[in-house]
Amino acid sequence: MSQRVRVHLFSVSRDGYGSGEGQSLDHPFGHIDPGVFHDWAFSTAFLAGDPEKPGSRGLDDYIVRDYSRNIGAEIMGRNKFSPYRGPGESESWQGWWGDDPPFHTPVFVLTHFPRTSITLSDTTFHFLNSTPEEALLMAKAAANGKDIRIGGGVATIRQFLEAELIDEMHIAVIPFDAGRGERFWNGPGDLYDRYHHEKVASLSGVTHHFFWRRV
Repeated sequence: MSQRVRVHLFSVSRDGYGSGEGQSLDHPFGHIDPGVFHDWAFSTAFLAGDPEKPGSRGLDDYIVRDYSRNIGAEIMGRNKFSPYRGPGESESWQGWWGDDPPFHTPVFVLTHFPRTSITLSDTTFHFLNSTPEEALLMAKAAANGKDIRIGGGVATIRQFLEAELIDEMHIAVIPFDAGRGERFWNGPGDLYDRYHHEKVASLSGVTHHFFWRRV
């Protein structure tokens, strides 16, 4: 089976934004509380991690459990890794996730300001000034035959969509209007010319959209 290029667990507001306005060190999603985008996932049994509140075991849980299935590498944009713009990022910055990032694979960070690779636990971050096509070739080589996840943010996923490099995509639409920020889409109809589409509503209020490439 060939390597697939996938987007999974990418949350978007009801009005089409994948992040808020004004990202900073203290506000990784800008004016939007990160919980707005992610609470549905952390309320599942797989991620809850609290015996007193064991979490849901329905549709959301099944989808969250699929996040790392057969993933061998991730590609992300610089501002998923860091709040800094321009060349001034300190090499002391090692991402938002602490000493044990949740990726457990090589991660390729697209940036105009490359820096030395860093390893935290079992995740190595490589910093590339490259096109989506070039980054994907490197990620595939590092993934040992497994799939590649395009992790975000908005601009990075849109770049890979425009380059027609994404095979499958899961988008979780949150029942919340962001009002402003980084727009991901006007709606799922934006992709109908290239992808098949199905959607399923969850009891959490999230609507899960699944896309797979038209042959």
